[in-house]
Amino acid sequence: MTARPRTRYTVYKYSPQRAAMIKVLENEFYYLDNFHQVLHWIGERYDDLLADDERAFLATFPTLPRSSRALFVRMVMRKGMLFRASKLAYAEIGCAQEAARPLAELKWIDADPVLTLDQLFELLQKPEICRLFKLNGHEKSARKAEQLEALRERHGGAHRYSAWCGEACDQVYHIVAKPLCDRLRLIFFGNYHQDWSEFVLSDLGVYKYEKVAFPPSARGFRTRRDIDSYLELHRCRERFHDNEPPADVLKDLPPVADNEWLRSRRDKLLFQMAQHLEKQRDWEGALAMYADCGYPGARARRIRVLEKHEQLGRAYALLGQAMAQPESESERQQLLRMEPRLRRKLGHAKAAAAPAAPVVRLDLSLPLPAPECAWHVEGVVRDHLARADAPVYYVENALINSLFGLLCWDAIFTSIPGAFFHPYHHGPADLHSADFHRRRAAQFAACLAQLEDGGYAGTIRANLAAKAGIQSPFVFWGLLDEQLVELALACIPPAHMRKWFERMLLDIKANRSGFPDLIQFWPAERRYHMIEVKGPGDRLQDSQLRWIAYCAEHQMPITVCYLQWAE
Repeated sequence: MTARPRTRYTVYKYSPQRAAMIKVLENEFYYLDNFHQVLHWIGERYDDLLADDERAFLATFPTLPRSSRALFVRMVMRKGMLFRASKLAYAEIGCAQEAARPLAELKWIDADPVLTLDQLFELLQKPEICRLFKLNGHEKSARKAEQLEALRERHGGAHRYSAWCGEACDQVYHIVAKPLCDRLRLIFFGNYHQDWSEFVLSDLGVYKYEKVAFPPSARGFRTRRDIDSYLELHRCRERFHDNEPPADVLKDLPPVADNEWLRSRRDKLLFQMAQHLEKQRDWEGALAMYADCGYPGARARRIRVLEKHEQLGRAYALLGQAMAQPESESERQQLLRMEPRLRRKLGHAKAAAAPAAPVVRLDLSLPLPAPECAWHVEGVVRDHLARADAPVYYVENALINSLFGLLCWDAIFTSIPGAFFHPYHHGPADLHSADFHRRRAAQFAACLAQLEDGGYAGTIRANLAAKAGIQSPFVFWGLLDEQLVELALACIPPAHMRKWFERMLLDIKANRSGFPDLIQFWPAERRYHMIEVKGPGDRLQDSQLRWIAYCAEHQMPITVCYLQWAE
């Protein structure tokens, strides 16, 4: 999986990226062109869903002088809502105050906004504050936060910037239209976690995206109500994260019953609020929210809350219903842990435990590496086990996910309604939906059939070369190389791959993790072995236990290695 950078790249290792960066920077208005691209896309595909102010913005924006449009986009793409004209210094724009006039006339910005003292302090530097408020002595040398506290007692209320600063030569702008632009960004991306940097990173070659078709049915929002419901859910989530009581937030949650994608977002927020109430020991409140929530794990939490609330009969009855039809392997695992405890509390006879498939155990005692060496326990075991004729790789979730992603590339990137609705998707929007596999059943069946007829190796090799570096929710480009893939194709039976991939498709979110840390290949014998490594005091996670049990059940070679440091 391609890791997303935390900051923008300033140094590029590969010359193609440097060349792309030069190409982008040659166009001083690249950011404005990208913004126009978004507006054109929205106008062409979502005109029937737009509100009057959004439609008016799309019509008016292209008519403004280029410098005004560029200044507006610069402000939109920066953090915050308040900007000093002196800080908006861009060579291609020229005078910010001149460029701002048409924006102020349209009331897209306020050229003399009303500011609180706190907002003024965020804009001004400490020497400016000292001059403006004529501070001297102790107040002048105090920290900025202390100056603010002292001045609050003398300067209450909010005033226009010009009233605060008089005839100061600088000017401050409040970008009034920022919320409108955020709505347009939402309509384009279908979410709030992607922003305008996607365009720049794509232009620079940092991200590459698979090209998919966008039929009219491929829209993130089908109705205006969908857009408004998303915005309402977003506000509710922000209120909850700002510590507003869940019961108050619940009153404003939109129903979104007819949109599965939005309903999943609503269920996730309900689950988080129910967890909060559970931690507060508000059992009835938590039960009510869990009962109204379709998020994975909500039913198991209801059982646990009933147990904590001493409603043991209700808890056991609900556990019986869940055991009859578990929603996933993860839930079944949780239920099997709760069942003996509830039976014991209710005085029921102890149920016979189902025998588990045997798992090979390897105990190692190795010298502790020197403190100055960079090491991790998986690497220590890898280096100990590796042989010239049997190399060992640290792969964890990367290899099997990548093989799946390369084989099933066409199925994953099938253009169906609700999957892709702009050119900057890192993967299908419905990746974690319950019907992700069902909606692409024929395409996945065709991909997995290649594991029977022998075509899988050619497909994996072809996609490794043709799709190199393209964003995928499964392929770990940073780990893959031709040698590792060839070893995997030579040593892993296709029947084992099919078992892995089928289980992944049952629950993408839960089953794409938990794979063993290491894999060892014996090329001459065309076989492999997976090894999960646990250092001193470490224990197996639930997702790892499930994969280990699954592999053992299907006679796949797997070992759990417990490492201790030698005295």
